Amino acid sequence: MRRELSAGLVLVRRMRGEHWLAAVRPQGKSEGTWALPKGLIGPGETPAGTALREGFEETGLSARLGSKLGDVRYVYTWQGERIFKIVSFYLAHAIGGRIGELPAGMEIEVAEARWLPLSKAPRLLAYKGEREMAERALQVLDPL
Repeated sequence: MRRELSAGLVLVRRMRGEHWLAAVRPQGKSEGTWALPKGLIGPGETPAGTALREGFEETGLSARLGSKLGDVRYVYTWQGERIFKIVSFYLAHAIGGRIGELPAGMEIEVAEARWLPLSKAPRLLAYKGEREMAERALQVLDPL
């Protein structure tokens, strides 16, 4: 079975007294299908470097990296081949840019990017592993 390694971000900003997370709707997905920015780790890249790059490419935001939140592991099938994938997620804080101002060419991958309340992200994100990463970010940022 082929293996893939990716990295992504739970990219947050504090606004109006609460934490918000940058979410993307991948191109070709229906309205309301929200995901975290992520992508394949390139040759010579570190997972953390990939996470920051993907965060910028998919949201238009620069970020300061925080702690690693964890890994999501799953198997998917592409063109009849089963692929084992590990995605490492990091917490990051937005430091610049405007959400949705994507670098040229990224509209091929991302239909839109927007802020979602982090407290609602565990219900709004489309994928189970990403909902778990948002929940971990909530625990780190707003501990009981």
